[in-house]
Amino acid sequence: MSKVLIRGARVLGGEPQDVLIDGETVAEVGTDIDAAGATVIEAEGQVLLPGLVDLHTHLREPGREDSETVLTGTKAAAVGGFTAVHAMANTFPVADTAGVVEQVWRLGKESGYCDVQPVGAVTVGLEGKQLAELGAMHDSAAEVKVFSDDGKCVDDAVIMRRALEYVKAFDGVVAQHAQEPRLTEGAQMNEGVVSAELGLGGWPAVAEESIIARDVLLAAHVGSRVHICHLSTAGSVEIVRWAKSKGWNVTAEVTPHHLLLTDELVRSYNPVYKVNPPLRTEADVMALREALADGTIDCVATDHAPHPHEDKDCEWAAAAMGMVGLETALPVVQQTMVDTGLLDWAGVADRMSFRPAAIGRLEGHGRPVSAGEPANLTLVDPAYRGAVDPAGFASRSRNTPYEGRELPGRVTHTFLRGRATVVDGKLA
Repeated sequence: MSKVLIRGARVLGGEPQDVLIDGETVAEVGTDIDAAGATVIEAEGQVLLPGLVDLHTHLREPGREDSETVLTGTKAAAVGGFTAVHAMANTFPVADTAGVVEQVWRLGKESGYCDVQPVGAVTVGLEGKQLAELGAMHDSAAEVKVFSDDGKCVDDAVIMRRALEYVKAFDGVVAQHAQEPRLTEGAQMNEGVVSAELGLGGWPAVAEESIIARDVLLAAHVGSRVHICHLSTAGSVEIVRWAKSKGWNVTAEVTPHHLLLTDELVRSYNPVYKVNPPLRTEADVMALREALADGTIDCVATDHAPHPHEDKDCEWAAAAMGMVGLETALPVVQQTMVDTGLLDWAGVADRMSFRPAAIGRLEGHGRPVSAGEPANLTLVDPAYRGAVDPAGFASRSRNTPYEGRELPGRVTHTFLRGRATVVDGKLA
């Protein structure tokens, strides 16, 4: 279909308008648009957002196709309203060379469900000892601008400094998984009252906060950009807020699950709640929501971490860490931020599209819904209510913490450069 008329949608939650898509771009935004021959989508009561952008997705390919592939992961992304995702480097082999990042980038092109921007490893093999080929990955066809050893922390201060200095040359950013490894040896969950009662090894907040404090100071010292992955504690929020007050080039993300779930859920010993960083306290959750609302935390990132059934259906200590999140991210954000009055839909567009695209320097995404812009769009029905059923997921994995939980909102349509990838909530 070359022309599509979305009729009566609330653009960014505002007054109802018509939006005409012609080819790959938005042709017109207004009222009573006459578009002869266009396919019409009646969108009364629905909210039209720019296509969502995820800074933190694990697609697992190459090497762990039993968990996810670029194809299944991008299908899940489209269902969740995403038009672009950043694919993390902890694959097998690790995405630490131009060849691997180009492979992931090409697989994304072939999938056609959303754009895939590979994230390059900071160090060779994610081992934290030697810088990877940062320049070669940036100069490759994938044009890598975000680098992360996510899953592992770049804990060596000298290596981190060198990485920040290196990426500064091409306006890249180092995305840090903030976890001091010595403070989390044997850790199984958040350190606190619940861990003490359950007798599980505690993961202290300071393990995250100490690395963030070091890295914002390093970024300021070398004049480079640092991005903090999956912020999870109230103390981390205060450090980022302080760094931003200094005018330093620091950004941060929060996951949907850290906006909703707490460590009380670990009392069930259900490994679906085992995640890195761990679920924290109710006080942390409230602090994260407030920080996302006031802009201290720049964006929401899913940390979509698919695992096969056998890696989660086991005793807690042996279970893998991580949760799938692409298909439930927007409903969780609606429940925790919109329905609570902390953010309006324009704020959601900012935190889930505009800002992550800007941090990743991703062209063509995170753009206004206006004439002449790429037609990367997401149509949401905020009135929808339904229980999460992982059996219907597009993702290859089912390790969601929301199974059976009622969440609000549903993506009805997703458009990637004018082409529908999702229609009436189903893959096109």
